[in-house]
Amino acid sequence: MSVLRVLRAGWLVALLGLAGCGAAADRGASGGGGGGSAMMHNQLSPEEERVIVGRGTEAPFSGRFDGHFEAGVYTCRRCGAGLYRSEDKFRSGCGWPSFDAEIPGAVERRADPDGRRTEIVCAACGGHLGHVFTGEELTARNVRHCVNSVSMDFVPAGRVGRAIFAGGCFWGVEHLFRKEPGVLAAVSGYIGGLTERPGYREVCSGTTGHAEAVEVLFDKSRTDYRRLAMYFFEIHDPTQVGRQGPDVGEQYRSAVFHLDEDQRKAALELIGTLRGKGLRVATEVVPAGTFWPAEDYHQRHYSREGGEPYCHARVKRF
Repeated sequence: MSVLRVLRAGWLVALLGLAGCGAAADRGASGGGGGGSAMMHNQLSPEEERVIVGRGTEAPFSGRFDGHFEAGVYTCRRCGAGLYRSEDKFRSGCGWPSFDAEIPGAVERRADPDGRRTEIVCAACGGHLGHVFTGEELTARNVRHCVNSVSMDFVPAGRVGRAIFAGGCFWGVEHLFRKEPGVLAAVSGYIGGLTERPGYREVCSGTTGHAEAVEVLFDKSRTDYRRLAMYFFEIHDPTQVGRQGPDVGEQYRSAVFHLDEDQRKAALELIGTLRGKGLRVATEVVPAGTFWPAEDYHQRHYSREGGEPYCHARVKRF
């Protein structure tokens, strides 16, 4: 990334010598790869080890999640990362849990050694999940993720919290939130604009009003909104207006998109604390509208490309 592209009010300004967080996005997706070597893994039973690590398959109609349709989030049994939302699960009659969409960036596709099928693995740890099939016309999306129950855990809806934060280039914000204890998933996307289903180039044009943001799903038994909001204010510079570091434009603005009154109050209280310490906080606190997940090649950018974000680093402020 040797050139930063800054788009604002229709102007394209090339700043040679600066490497912007979003510059590489124009190249599209590059090679993937799940798993971080420092990731903590859960202890597995022999059967879980056989399926998740040994790429085995459980017997059909035997898994605990085959006929399970409770609201919540299905997570990786090996590492705890969020994989699927319950609303994307459907009855296929195949004998294994079936989903027609994953949480963006959560599942990686690989050619199966049998040369015929497509394997799916957890993008965070590489654990075997099952296989994905298309063309069966079982749902409108025409996709079926056929997943082993033993490859998953489940967090019921009552324990799943949701938060949306914008703090500059979403690559870095997403990457850091994924590492925070209690976070099930972090998804890069767009929010706060005027158009539906915006794309990256539209947002970068500065004409849609969207901000690059990150949707965070978290386990409320392990963390809470206030703790995550504090973390948000420490991983970006909340005093900058219409930019974040070398990235300039309203799409890089600092904002908390609250989902209820409790979130709004928590954000305003934290801002008051920071202002009391002398920080001229510019972060907007506004109601959340529709969150639009970004293109697949934006998800898990630093996990795929390697390295750590240089637009974002934690600075203790509380």
